[in-house]
Amino acid sequence: MSDPVRVGIIDHGSGNLHSVERALRKVGATVTVSHDLAVLDDNDALVLPGVGALAACMAGLRAMGGDHLVHRWVDEGRPVLGICVGHQMLFERGRERGVDVECLGVLPGVVEELPARRLPHMGWNTVDPAARTRLFQHVGDERFYFVHSYGVLVDGHDDHVTAATHQGVTFVAAEEVGSVTSTQFHPEKSGAAGLSLLQRWLAVVS
Repeated sequence: MSDPVRVGIIDHGSGNLHSVERALRKVGATVTVSHDLAVLDDNDALVLPGVGALAACMAGLRAMGGDHLVHRWVDEGRPVLGICVGHQMLFERGRERGVDVECLGVLPGVVEELPARRLPHMGWNTVDPAARTRLFQHVGDERFYFVHSYGVLVDGHDDHVTAATHQGVTFVAAEEVGSVTSTQFHPEKSGAAGLSLLQRWLAVVS
């Protein structure tokens, strides 16, 4: 029997830290929540959470040096999972309430307000799995929980992008590139479907 995957959750001051922690523990991970870079670095996988304003989350991450940590993990091919605003932080930049936010630039794309009549996009939604997905192959009509007004619009075809649609607007629901996985939805709030997804992620990164 293999040892549990050790997951570090970055505490940059804004995120559903404890709900993510509980969900990961429930599917068998050993979890540490910390703002200490050395403690976070001593794990098998890293989670970048985030809720609220993108600019505030990026400021908190940079203040603790977490941006350098994430970049180094990506460069070294170590597994990173972004969730909600943590997902958005992995892209090149964001435009939020007239503010241009420089993000991590790990993934190509710009975070912007969804051009939908009703915002936020809040509640359960299905996803259209990426062609080269490892995590969404068997989701079928399973639903995941979203709560956001901003996202990265889907422009053309990308084998790594799992998409979702809200009021005719198609956006990136998840992305899998190399060792990086990110979800706009909250797997920790998505019931059995979310737990199964986290379990598959742990299996991939172990």
